[in-house]
Amino acid sequence: MTDAPHYPAQVGIDAYGNGGFRFAGISHRGSLLCLPQGMFAWDVASAADITAATLAPVFAVADDIDVLLIGVGPDIAVIPRELREALRERRVIVEAVNTGSAIRTYNVLLAEERAVAAALIAVDKVR
Repeated sequence: MTDAPHYPAQVGIDAYGNGGFRFAGISHRGSLLCLPQGMFAWDVASAADITAATLAPVFAVADDIDVLLIGVGPDIAVIPRELREALRERRVIVEAVNTGSAIRTYNVLLAEERAVAAALIAVDKVR
């Protein structure tokens, strides 16, 4: 993640697949962090890449979020226990599901004006 957001506001995801996402009328290639401060490129290609370092931007804004949805790709994968516990200690609920399910839930919670964030691994094919 760079310091400057790819898009300077948190918005819903309009579409995903083909290795990226569409939101706010733009196309983003690669994985994505959706944080209260904006939409950021996320240098993660698989669930194995999810570490304390790659989630550092989430930890930095943990006081501003209640729920973190992690879209782990096309299938379900387990997030390491120490990461889940570290987020729980910051009072962040973590839900790891496939990327499509994470996007759908993220959009609903965002529309309800809930304090939600999403860490989404890009997928090629939509199921």
